Amino acid sequence: MILAVMLSIHAAQAQVTRASLQASGLTCSMCSKAVKQALDGVSFVEKVQVDIKNQQYNLTFKPGAVVDFDALSQAVKDAGFSVAALKVTARVDGLTAQKDEHLKIGSQYFHVLNASGQSLSGETTFSIVDRDFVSAKESKKWSTASKMACVKTGHAASCCAKDALAAKSRVYHVII
Repeated sequence: MILAVMLSIHAAQAQVTRASLQASGLTCSMCSKAVKQALDGVSFVEKVQVDIKNQQYNLTFKPGAVVDFDALSQAVKDAGFSVAALKVTARVDGLTAQKDEHLKIGSQYFHVLNASGQSLSGETTFSIVDRDFVSAKESKKWSTASKMACVKTGHAASCCAKDALAAKSRVYHVII
């Protein structure tokens, strides 16, 4: 039984190391500066580089820090804007991603919505497609990609029990 649980959740020994966040609603350099300052204030963020042309923020996380993507989204909201896209990059070794499978990378759980047996190794980038990380239209599109209950709520549900996720654990829904 324990072996089955260990095989059903693929864990990586690494954590998410960086992210690329696009904000929406920016109209000027002061807006961009407000978002940058908000992201700089997030405890696990080591560095924020701004790409004004693309309204994008390239984030590097502190080594060993626990990354909370919801805190990034909240920081952008607190600055008066919203997240249009969030791509996260992690170093993984020897994972195989299947549709509707949960991956554990660092302390985060990811539910893969579009994989078909891809082998993941080295630097791997995932796009988070939960509400608050993409447009409402995009979120709705991906929420229909799976019939699992956690896709609707963003938290572990009865569908996640086979993967030994604690009830109500945060699950980020991603595409590769």
